[in-house]
Amino acid sequence: MNQKIALITGATAGIGYETALLLAQNNYNLILTGRRKERLTVLKNKLESEFGCKIHPLNFDIRVKAETEAALNSIPEEWKAIDLLINNAGLAAGLAPVNSADVDDWEAMIDTNVKGLLYTTRIVSPWMIERRTGHIINITSIAGKESYPNGSVYCGTKHAVAAISKSMRIELMPFGIKVTTIAPGAVDTEFSLVRFRGDQERADQVYNGFTPLSGKDIAETILFVLSRPAHVNIDDLLIMPVDQASARDFNRK
Repeated sequence: MNQKIALITGATAGIGYETALLLAQNNYNLILTGRRKERLTVLKNKLESEFGCKIHPLNFDIRVKAETEAALNSIPEEWKAIDLLINNAGLAAGLAPVNSADVDDWEAMIDTNVKGLLYTTRIVSPWMIERRTGHIINITSIAGKESYPNGSVYCGTKHAVAAISKSMRIELMPFGIKVTTIAPGAVDTEFSLVRFRGDQERADQVYNGFTPLSGKDIAETILFVLSRPAHVNIDDLLIMPVDQASARDFNRK
């Protein structure tokens, strides 16, 4: 394939979806992963028909090691020359203190945000090392830089991704592989809807009174990072709405 290849996890909504749209418009062929098969099919058809790129969809649950390994190892040889891995799949579940939180929520966050990222990187990074080129972008969060009450495990997972990324940067540097972390503040995606188990009213309240970031804002940031010269690596970016100054400080009007 002459076009570059990007693998995006969690591509069926939010940041992943918007990034898929933008990269398809910028001469990338895409490997897109997600748990929702119907959404993957719709996205594949949309991108191929509108932008003429090639799409290789992978429908699996990134939390499950065996599923992740089977799906990624099934990628045809010509698709394994991956130039860009975007570890985007992630979630927050619940908003409760440690003494009353649902342990299943903790496991979902740890399995998705940390272990899923590691499973994917463990398989893809050797392909990049073999070619001595590549770029890995890990989507973290303001929660990976600050901690707040009732979000201990979510914050913990994003702090973990930040630490893993720093080590990854050092480990992969000798092979010419770039590693970037992008940490958004409040982004209006399905994030809060998932956190509050489909409670749309409660999810909407998170963004009341100010203009949050959009998935497209983060996608455009990713494209900027990718546009840097070969000798430049953007290590870490924190991106916030104008009306957000920390994980908990908002200027609501």
